[in-house]
Amino acid sequence: MEQPAVGYPSDLTDAQWSVLASIMVINSGAGRPLKYELRLIVNAILYVVRCGIQWRCVPHDFPKWSTVYYHFRKWCVDGTLQKLNTAIRQQERLADTRSAEPSAAIIDSQSAKTTEAGGERGFDAGKNINGRKRHTLVDTRGNLLEVVVNAADGQDRDGAKLVFQKLSPTTLASIKKVWADGNYRGSDFLEWVQNNVGAILEIANRPPNAKGFVVVPVRWIVERSLAWFGRFRRLSKDYEHCTKSSEGVIYLASIATMLKRLKPAT
Repeated sequence: MEQPAVGYPSDLTDAQWSVLASIMVINSGAGRPLKYELRLIVNAILYVVRCGIQWRCVPHDFPKWSTVYYHFRKWCVDGTLQKLNTAIRQQERLADTRSAEPSAAIIDSQSAKTTEAGGERGFDAGKNINGRKRHTLVDTRGNLLEVVVNAADGQDRDGAKLVFQKLSPTTLASIKKVWADGNYRGSDFLEWVQNNVGAILEIANRPPNAKGFVVVPVRWIVERSLAWFGRFRRLSKDYEHCTKSSEGVIYLASIATMLKRLKPAT
């Protein structure tokens, strides 16, 4: 089995990899064994997400690009990345002496342009963007709870419902309060949140008569999380054909961000 390459800023440290390896399910039964160490494949995927390159441009000291993409796509479809994000988020909260599941959350959406790759897309008239929306739910530490990517012409409230429906029963039951911006205002959605989430929805508005950039209480947390994800160049646009892959890139950005906070590089 080939050993991991070292030297890229996106590579996981030994401590970060030990956290991830303790959660990942590594096939050990019948069948052909892995040619490459799993850590090398994960580092290659993180390299693509961090640097924003095409899959075919994966450096030669990593496994063949098709092998790297196979694992990325497989983990997007079978829910591996979603489960890893949840497990690491719980560990990060426990390390901060908090309960594993949050009692409050903040939701927001971000529109992103798509490319000629095709797939689901729409026109967001409010942002003047033809592409997709990233509906993002975070806890009060800014850790990603769940994300849904769909066409940008959809309503934020409809996207929020899909996000809450993806949450595990344990996480859903723990949330008692949700903050959002004015796009989520409406008695119908407020009632839906109360009936299906069991939480109180509070709209965090900008101060009256405010001009220019203003830090809105609580809402700045999810905006900061989106800014963290913006450091990963694969998220500068939505380059994926399938929205499952789009969500996978966001999970990976979240996982890498939390691992650096959980196990800082020395």
